[in-house]
Amino acid sequence: MTRWLVTGAGGMLGLDLQVALALAGVEPREVTALTRKDLDITVADAAMQAVRGHDVVVNCAAYTAVDDAETHEAQAFAVNAVGAANVARACRASGARLVHLSTDYVFSGDATEPYAEDAPLAPRSAYGRTKAAGEWAVQAHCPQAWVVRTAWLYGAGGPNFVRTMAALSRTRETVDVVDDQRGQPTWTMDVAQGIVRLVAESAPFGVWHATTSGETTWYGLAREVFAGLGLDPERVRPTTTSAFPRPAPRPGYSVLGHDAWRMSRLAALPHWRESLAASLADVAHDRSAS
Repeated sequence: MTRWLVTGAGGMLGLDLQVALALAGVEPREVTALTRKDLDITVADAAMQAVRGHDVVVNCAAYTAVDDAETHEAQAFAVNAVGAANVARACRASGARLVHLSTDYVFSGDATEPYAEDAPLAPRSAYGRTKAAGEWAVQAHCPQAWVVRTAWLYGAGGPNFVRTMAALSRTRETVDVVDDQRGQPTWTMDVAQGIVRLVAESAPFGVWHATTSGETTWYGLAREVFAGLGLDPERVRPTTTSAFPRPAPRPGYSVLGHDAWRMSRLAALPHWRESLAASLADVAHDRSAS
């Protein structure tokens, strides 16, 4: 019996991870799922107590309000860096393996080719700085850890770009979407299943990029959402990042490389179009009408 702990279990990824663990294989698993209300990872003693007795810990807990972090960096640091360090120390003390979720925001976002797993970190936002600090803490305090970076997440369990586009398609004739930011739209279920594979196959500890293959812009993704819903994609119009000023700078290029998957001969995540087609009906469902 492998005992798993999922922190931040109420978020999109945490919810899908619980489903993936329930469906994956025949290995008996006992899963403890703790939401933010159940566990405050910024409290070291609480983290130590929660981790004790588990074999695998997946730390999905994070401060993810990118714009708010610009003016609340201390709060973001408490969760993304101090909290990560608390979980990492607890895992080392108990001998648990740790999967820690991170982000494309640890990079500058001005590259012209996919970021390798060992590319230098150069965050430009408060959120990115706190997540980079969390990566350092995990690697410093827990040798048995996978740092899993992901990006452009969408899923059925929370607000996200895909759901927003579906909602706007019902209320607006046209939608303006930025066409100068490139990335990899990534379904949280794909990430969850990838995490299960990493652990099940005893993949090498270190940094992994869990994003789908292929790349597009937010504009390209929005058009695909409209088309997938049977709507005219020409209703989506391209615009620039400067038309939507935000407190935190957005990476212009967030494409992550997948060398770790290839070198380990593990199945990487599918192409983003394939996953969007498989998930769109559920993600775009209008729950307010239910």
